Amino acid sequence: MEILLYTAITIATVAGMEFVAWAAHKYLMHGLLWNWHEDHHRPHHDKEGFFEKNDLFFLVFAVPSAASYIIGLNADGWFWLTFVGVGISIYGAIYFLIHDVYIHRRFSWFRQLDNKYSRAILRAHGHHHAITEKDGAESFGLLVVARKYFGKRTEWARQDSKA
Repeated sequence: MEILLYTAITIATVAGMEFVAWAAHKYLMHGLLWNWHEDHHRPHHDKEGFFEKNDLFFLVFAVPSAASYIIGLNADGWFWLTFVGVGISIYGAIYFLIHDVYIHRRFSWFRQLDNKYSRAILRAHGHHHAITEKDGAESFGLLVVARKYFGKRTEWARQDSKA
């Protein structure tokens, strides 16, 4: 029975991390910590080197994951917290593979993804990056994509005007 609990905690954490990432992206990365995120919105030819200041956010999200592992594995009665750390780690791996590998092509892996969902993710993120300033962007999530991005770009304006 415990395995079901730990599986549920892990899955709930992975799902919850999409909201945490959305909120962090909207309110921290495009807010107080814009100076870390700004270079991520510049065209790749304007960048020097492989890393961006934006990559520091990996460490920001790694801290609660590592703390969950450390506390969960060492404090009596807190073993369940280990699976929160597992969930955060799984979301981090998903984020890395979709955002850094698939969307931004920082590595040349799985370039052949082509289905409605993967195209919607690309469109939503591309629309987000069309705004290079701190304010005015939309689509801050990664895995949860607004319905309009499943359609063609020409349909977006019509959907936006109806909303």
